[in-house]
Amino acid sequence: MRAGASGFLVKDMALDDILAAIRVVAAGDGLIAPSVTRRLINTHFTAGRPAAAATRQEISGITNREREVLALIGSGLSNAEIAEQLYISVATAKTYVTRLLAKLDARDRVHLVIIAYQAGIVTPAP
Repeated sequence: MRAGASGFLVKDMALDDILAAIRVVAAGDGLIAPSVTRRLINTHFTAGRPAAAATRQEISGITNREREVLALIGSGLSNAEIAEQLYISVATAKTYVTRLLAKLDARDRVHLVIIAYQAGIVTPAP
């Protein structure tokens, strides 16, 4: 990613997911397969940083439900998994993600994950 990659996919992804990822990157956004999000954050975004409590950034202007969705995004869940967890449709999950991107001025889903960690909504696994 530091060398300029726009995303990271796993080789066992479904063809539809790969095609969707290509469209996301072609539109100028980044994409990381949900199955590797936590590992990536633990490896690259928490190493050498002060304890999470010392670096927490307050998030305001989002609803409790949006905060729940942000926590699930931060945990690496896909839209389908978020929908299943919260008993909502995939379209509704996508709407929440879109709202979070706008409200938090995030570039992409990866940026939302970083925001969730910085706010202490999600913490690295021990």
